[in-house]
Amino acid sequence: MARKILFIPLMSIAIPLICIAVSAILSPWFNVYDNALSDLGHATRSPVAPILNFGLSLGGTLIVITAVTILNRIHRILALLLSLTGYSLVLVAVFDEVYRSLHYWVSVLFFVGLAVSVATYAIITKNMTRIVLVTIALALSIILWIAHITYRVPRGAAIPELISILAAIPFYIDASLKSSRIALKQS
Repeated sequence: MARKILFIPLMSIAIPLICIAVSAILSPWFNVYDNALSDLGHATRSPVAPILNFGLSLGGTLIVITAVTILNRIHRILALLLSLTGYSLVLVAVFDEVYRSLHYWVSVLFFVGLAVSVATYAIITKNMTRIVLVTIALALSIILWIAHITYRVPRGAAIPELISILAAIPFYIDASLKSSRIALKQS
């Protein structure tokens, strides 16, 4: 039963990451140091845009489904935040780089939503270990974003984007596991 419950959260992570990897591999021009991940999703400049944007939109939809059907069992505010974060990922795919500033703002919304969701999860669990780990993960992400925005190190946003996503994954999985345990007790 727990495996069935965890399938959607795991797919909400795996599908976008696989689509990012496939898009990057199929794009010899893409450089993780010089580009943003969204460069792969530019509808008029990237032949792999359908792959990336499909993966992001499906992943975002699965995050919303996870939030509403699974994470809602442990905390409604966390479920709401992750629903908004998932929806903002869908918007990143819909409003790709062709939309310029609109794409920028929905991307900011996604990454801020991700950070707020992770911080909220740490706070609601009231577990000091999780709070410390989240603080470290968020600090690392923030430092990378500051270095990128202020000093253009790295020149592209792909590394801060990937680190921010990877830093959030353990907490998202942990929240999903906690919710699945609650679901098993209720059944």
